[in-house]
Amino acid sequence: MNIVDNNFYSLIKCLNLQSEEEILENIKSRFLNLPKETQKSFESYFNQFDYWGTLNIDSNDYNEIELKAKCLKSHLNDFIELYQNLKDYKSKKLLYGILNNWYKYDFTTIKEVRENTYKHYFDLDIIPHCQNEIIVDLGSYIGDTIIDYINTYGENSYQRIYTYEITPRTFATLKNNLCLFNNIIFNQKAVSNFNGSSFIEDSKVESSANRINKNGNTIIPTTTLDNDISEKISIIKMDIEGEEEKAILGSKNHIKEDNPVLIISVYHKNEDLFKLYQIIKDLNPNYEFYLRYYGGYVLPTEIVLYAIPNKSTAC
Repeated sequence: MNIVDNNFYSLIKCLNLQSEEEILENIKSRFLNLPKETQKSFESYFNQFDYWGTLNIDSNDYNEIELKAKCLKSHLNDFIELYQNLKDYKSKKLLYGILNNWYKYDFTTIKEVRENTYKHYFDLDIIPHCQNEIIVDLGSYIGDTIIDYINTYGENSYQRIYTYEITPRTFATLKNNLCLFNNIIFNQKAVSNFNGSSFIEDSKVESSANRINKNGNTIIPTTTLDNDISEKISIIKMDIEGEEEKAILGSKNHIKEDNPVLIISVYHKNEDLFKLYQIIKDLNPNYEFYLRYYGGYVLPTEIVLYAIPNKSTAC
């Protein structure tokens, strides 16, 4: 046992001894003791991005806190399993920091574990090198992830890169930004667990947060990776605004047969933190798991789950 183990299991014990209502009241009390400007910042953020519930003191709306309390109480065993299966100290400290932030508004721990050395998604301690990769980038946005990959591993590190982006204007920028690179395949499609079509819901904040939703207006072709790509895939990155679970299920054959490195955003829903890990593990037990954090110092967003094949030398 080390200090992070002690802190994590002490937090689990504390939560286990409380009812969901007690957890809710404790989180709510701590929130109301934050500085007013911090409270308003939280309210603004959660009401702009509706992934985690709404929050408004004046309206006595604490839905975001209620959902966190429910997740903490209902899934303690799931968080324990995830913690015990994370492969390094930094991953475990991050998971503790996330849960302690949810419960106590602990801003210190997530600041300590924020990744400041490597590019977003490309931690060289986890993925030390790449060679001849077939890469899929779900949620390619303007190509920043692909440029970071090439700047990290080099232009000779891949055979092909498949990009997927749903927003028309962003897709045009993506193609322009990557036009000088070879063997980039551009797909203006959504990736999910079915083949057909979906609607794009435009974000009120920024186009990077656009997502597929039945309430949208623009139609986008929708596919699964199993249907869309026939060759063996070696790396899959996903950051698709809460659709990661469906995209994983639509990639199950590739995950089972190809053993690709998986780089998955796990912060768009509270349950994604453990649920996506469980889905991947059930599809293919041949993975080791890591967590890294690339977000800010107040709210734990930009959390990435890495699933690395055992005994793999591909990356």
